[in-house]
Parts: sequence; structure tokens; C-alpha cells
Amino acid sequence: MKLLFGFLLVFVTTGLFAQKKQSRKDNPLAALDTTFNRLLKETNGAGFAVAVVKKDQVIFSQGFGYRDMEKKLPVTDETLFAIGSCSKAFTASLIGLLQQNNGLDYDKPATNYLPELHFYNDYLTDHVTVRDMLCHRTGLPRHDLSWFLFNSSSKDSLVKRIQYLQPTAELREKWQYNNFMYLALGKIVEQMTGHNWEENVQEKLLNPLGMSSSNVDIKGLENGKNASLGYTVLHDSIIKKVDYYNINGMSPAGSINSNVSDMAKWVMAWIHGGKYGGKQIIPASFVQEAMSSQMVINSALPTKELPGSYLSNYGFAWMITSYRGHYQVSHGGNINGFSANTCFFPSDSIGIVVLSNQNGSVIPNVVTNIISDRMLGLEQIDWTTKSIAQLKRAGLSKSQNKTSDKVPNTKPSHSLADYAGEYQNPGYGSFTITYQNDSLIMSIPEGNIWLRHYHYDVFELFGIDEQEGIDTTEGSELKIQFHSSLDGKIDAASMPLQAGLADIQFTKKEKTKTLSKSELEEYVGDYELRPGVMAKFYIKDEKTLYAFIKGQPEYELSATEKDRFKIKILEGFSVQFERDAEGKIISVTFIQPNGKFNAKKTD
Repeated sequence: MKLLFGFLLVFVTTGLFAQKKQSRKDNPLAALDTTFNRLLKETNGAGFAVAVVKKDQVIFSQGFGYRDMEKKLPVTDETLFAIGSCSKAFTASLIGLLQQNNGLDYDKPATNYLPELHFYNDYLTDHVTVRDMLCHRTGLPRHDLSWFLFNSSSKDSLVKRIQYLQPTAELREKWQYNNFMYLALGKIVEQMTGHNWEENVQEKLLNPLGMSSSNVDIKGLENGKNASLGYTVLHDSIIKKVDYYNINGMSPAGSINSNVSDMAKWVMAWIHGGKYGGKQIIPASFVQEAMSSQMVINSALPTKELPGSYLSNYGFAWMITSYRGHYQVSHGGNINGFSANTCFFPSDSIGIVVLSNQNGSVIPNVVTNIISDRMLGLEQIDWTTKSIAQLKRAGLSKSQNKTSDKVPNTKPSHSLADYAGEYQNPGYGSFTITYQNDSLIMSIPEGNIWLRHYHYDVFELFGIDEQEGIDTTEGSELKIQFHSSLDGKIDAASMPLQAGLADIQFTKKEKTKTLSKSELEEYVGDYELRPGVMAKFYIKDEKTLYAFIKGQPEYELSATEKDRFKIKILEGFSVQFERDAEGKIISVTFIQPNGKFNAKKTD
């Protein structure tokens, strides 16, 4: 997460080639070290590992570069990487086992199996099926910053957020990737088996496949003897180590850690219709459904340059494409410091796994394409040169498109301390802003963020690195805008966290104070709003102040500031008591969205 990291120059790459070099004629994968070292150098990669399967044999399996650049520890085919969303096929396979063994029906509403699952409206809640969730056609966009910025270790708490996540399309109208749906699928697994998702993956998939080095939790990386560190690239050239991201709350969508030796067994099972070692591990019927087109992603028309590359569909946790005329099933994975690609060609009995320790890297796809060309006997394309050119064009386009709408010479409408407080959104979680040393600091589960004034009540967000501090050289892609209520108080903040929707609004939580009965007693009495209309204030239960106006319900009040109370059941409504020069309460003002109304004390 670039927002939360600074960077440090540490750049060394090398290739590690353990096998004896063979001629291209004898081995289509011979002499790849030069090609892969060039790729590492030109993409500023730290390292990666690759395994290639042909039928029931692993014909290539090794590492390149470093798993720890500072200590110069090399990547091997046993090095553990976070595989990110490549984990989704494991979750989908557990659903396939439920369909085979526990009576789950892909086309029944998901709430049949997970009653606590609720969507944004009743229609979605009643009609979204398990199949819809498996192939990302629920109408929900990603909403990834809900769990990524405002993470939770609780699957249940994240599932509860789904009902507040607004869709941007109708059910089954279009394909929109959504990690929350795979979280919910994992919860269905837990509900129907009585065991957590992690135990199901281990017992029903990893153990039967002999994937003994793989694990399902961040501790597997933190404690792994041959685990890779994660890296990212700053300013297109500076390699910087990043902290592991603990995705345990969203684990069914992407928490598995593995190496290419283990992942080779995984793709081998898929090539053989779910069988491994003569045993049916994944249901054959599910394998057929999973690698068949369930939803169109986009048109993906062939081009003159690559007439054999077309088709862009989605199965169950797999992308379905045509790679230069060959049916390809694949899925990528990205999480802080790691990128991955799992791919197989079912008709050609070829599988390829590439795991890298670079954030958002092109390496997995480029390596997959290089190997695919060789294994399929195709005319080879210089994918490294093409990818570097695309990266440069993207970087140039990004810099050219950078514009600023900043209005100069403006200032915040309030003192900075007034923006401090806790802000909440039921679909995204909460954050706290504190005023420290003349600055505003936002605290989220993944770290702290500095708010730099941009203009008016808009601030830019910059991650604070504990070692490196704050890097503002490239500006900020994320801004926050604060909003005021009619009485002028800061009561909300919004951020553009999901494309296609209005900025996500977080409500500022008012701090309440507990007052003693003696302190509350000075507010007790009758106040005249207008002739014949009285507002009565009184104490109940020895500790709570109430207000009552004839013809309305009684209102419970909560103290927020000196002589100020909010009306608990009415958002935006409050009362402010006024004193005379001697400090005696003489009136009260009802502050409402439609105005302010004063009432004088009569006793």
C-alpha cells in the first residue's frame, strides 16, 4: 500500500540457475537465466520463482534473484511467497466439495447457506446466488479500500459491512471483481462444515495434495525459514522493503502463502481434472464448471499483432482466455510486496506458476508468456521489451495527465484541533484523527497518515513510515474533505474510495460526557418556546437529562460539550443552554437542520 510506505535505495539483482544448461532443441526452457536476469534488472525486481508442469511431471522449478536483498539470500523453488488472489481457487474448490458432499446448490440464494449475509437492498439479498458470487456478477464493485485501509481480523465483522456496500450495476449485468464475495464464500464453508476456512483448506486441499510447505496465515511468512520478504519500487527505480500485510480477516480471498514446488502440485491436479496421486482431490464436475466461462469480462477482440489472443471470461476463481490460439486458465494475485500468477493450458497439459516478491509487478505475467511461447512451440515474442515499453508509456501518460485543481491562498474553515475525532462508516469501518504538534494525524489499522492542507477543508493523505518518515515527492493520490453541520461544527468527512460512486462519507462521532445528578439539576426546569408552548427538562434514573414538548415524544439527551447536549435519536439535533453574567442558566436554544429556536427559562 503505497500510501503507508516510504522507500530506501537497495538495488542488486542476480540470477540463480541450478540446472545444467541444455540446448533449446533438447529443452525449450534451457538458457533462460539471461532472459530472466534481464527482466529482473529492467523491472527493478528483487526476485521470483517459477515452476513448469508438463502432464504429470515438473520439468522446471527454480528461483531467481533474492528473497532478502539486504542479506543476499537467494530465491529457491522452496521459497515461500504470499500468493494473494491465487488463493481464491482454493476457496472455490471448497465450495465444489460442498456441492458434491453437502448438498450445496450453486444456483440457490447464498443466504440459504449464510443467513447473516445481507446486501445493499432486499432484491440482492433474496436473489444473489452462490454462482453469482463465484463469478463476480453481483453488481458490487470492488470496495477494496473498505478492508484494505480499514482492516479487521474478524471475518464476521467484514461480512456485516457488505449490506452497506452500494452496487454500481444490476445483478448479473456486468462482471465486477469483488473480494468480499470470496470472503462470504469462505464463511459459507465455515457455516456448512462447522470448521473455519483455514482448517478446511489445510485438511481438504493442502494435506491431500502434499503441499506441506504452504500455509494460510501471515505467521507462515513471519516464521518461515525460507520465506521471502516483500518489496515495492519507488520513483520507478528504488527498491524498498515493505511490511507484510495481515489479510486474515479477508483470508478466503487471498491469505495463502506457498512456493512453486507446492503450487506445481496444485496446477497438476487441475490439469488432471482434480486428480493428484491417483486420488480425486477436487470434484471433477466442479473442475469442469470452474474452468468454463461463467461470465463475460469484456469483448477482448483479437488484434492484428496477436490474432490468436482473444476471449476474456471468468469461471469460478479462474480467468478464461485464449493465449495465441490455446485455451488458457489463469489467475493473478497481488498483496503488499508480492505478485503472482497461476496458469494452465488444459488441452496442452501444461501448467506454469510464477511467484514474485515485488508489489504490483509485471514479472509473473511476462515470465508466464515467455515460458508459454516456448512450451507451446510458438514464435517467440520479446515480452520483456514489450512490457518495459508499456510501463514507460504508462508512466509518461500518468505524468502528463497529472493536473492540479488546488486553489491557492486558502485556509481551513476551522482551527486544526476542531477536525480531530473519531469518524465512522458502517461499510468501511472507522478512523481517528488527532491533533499533534500543529498537524493532523489519521490513525487506521495499518498505520498513521499525515494530513497536509490542500485547499479549503480538503487535505492530502501521506503515509508515515516509522523509519523513513513522510515522502511527499510524488504528491498524494488520496484526499479527504471535511464537512460542517448547520451550526458550523465539523460533523463528517468524505473520501473518493470507490470509482463510480459518490465519495464515501464518514460521520464524526460526538464525544459524550457523563454528568452527575447535581450537575444536571441546573438544567432542569420549564422553558417557553412561544406563548403556551413549553419545553420541560427533567432527570430520570438519577443520571439522564430528558426534554419534552407537548405533542412530541420525550427525548433523551447526551452531554457533549459545556452546556451542550445532543438529542440521541435525532441526527443533527442538539440543545445549547445559555447563562447570564453570574453563570445561571437563563435559556436554551434548540439547534435543528431547519434552524435555531430559543426558549427562555421561566422558573
